[in-house]
Amino acid sequence: MFELSADHEDFRRTVRDFAESQIGPHVRTWDSEHHFPAELIPQMGELGLFGLVVPEEFGGHAGEGGEFTYLCLAIEELGRVDQSMGITLQAGVGLGINPILTYGTQEQKETWLPDLSAGRTMAGFGLTEPDAGSDAGATKTRASLENGEWVVNGAKAFITNSGTPITSVVTVTARTGETEDGKAEISAIMVPNGTPGFTVEPAYDKLGWNISDTHGLTFEDARVPEANLLGRRGHGFKQFLATLDDGRIAISALATGCIQRMLEESAEYAKTRMAFGRPIGANQGVSFKVADLAVMAETARCLTYKAAWLKDEMHAGRRSHTEVKKAASIAKVYTTEAAVSATRIATQIFGGNGFMEDYPVARFYRDSKILEIGEGTSEVQRMLIARSYGL
Repeated sequence: MFELSADHEDFRRTVRDFAESQIGPHVRTWDSEHHFPAELIPQMGELGLFGLVVPEEFGGHAGEGGEFTYLCLAIEELGRVDQSMGITLQAGVGLGINPILTYGTQEQKETWLPDLSAGRTMAGFGLTEPDAGSDAGATKTRASLENGEWVVNGAKAFITNSGTPITSVVTVTARTGETEDGKAEISAIMVPNGTPGFTVEPAYDKLGWNISDTHGLTFEDARVPEANLLGRRGHGFKQFLATLDDGRIAISALATGCIQRMLEESAEYAKTRMAFGRPIGANQGVSFKVADLAVMAETARCLTYKAAWLKDEMHAGRRSHTEVKKAASIAKVYTTEAAVSATRIATQIFGGNGFMEDYPVARFYRDSKILEIGEGTSEVQRMLIARSYGL
């Protein structure tokens, strides 16, 4: 059965120290200013965080086994300090690097992965559109092959890491024709930043994740070489669905970091906040809430790291994709909904202070809701779980 090793825990401490020293002191300012700290990405690269799943031949550090579990540990610990930086790593690896690593040609890997793995550049993942979210197969973006070039037209929405000063490429899904039965043929195409006709729209004004970089994208006759096709033509939709399975486990790790922080903040506040001559934690109405947070954190961690372990076992040929897919959905639906509940509980424990930006629970409250939506909504996860039981 799965169990975190001493090496895993040493790695966790390393990332926690980095997050607390390099991110923690600046979070409130960055959040209020909606500032994306691009200068921090190379530091995370030097720590090896972006190269955890990438083989050494492409500049990464993979090869010892258990790489995906290490990535989830890193995301959890970054997310414990700030959810925005956790999603920056999650999207940078899971959505930016992973499609290229999994489906790219040798030349594509050699071109893009070394800089991405080192944190010198970032990549985005363009699936969602203004009118195609959970129904990703309804994508309207089109790409036609003309004289050895893909000509891309359309728009994407809510794309993480797509407009940073160091973003190098965004992989997008687009209709490239029709199948024999008349359905849309969807392919994945890599569009480098700076391509004429490719516009990164102004950053969104979001409820949370204010430190994360998120933009809409538009394509007006954006031309890229035919060789920028990622994977097989017509297999883009399948490729991105498989990519989302990994992403759901990683989002579960991010949610686990959120729950853990709410537990720590609430327990400490319950010991020090005085009311009616004693700490509020002396009251069962408060102490039981803290106990509930502890149950959530433990359950979330178990579900997340079981799924991550299954993913690593699948990579080694010992587990099936079906097992991973189901475990990913179970972990995602529980941990993300628990994270939203955890921030609500923590805010209630903090009372009026919980509504003030002076306290981190307010930021985590704002940041948590998107966890139930991104990488597949809770409704989509329940649908996938039900399907695994033949429903």
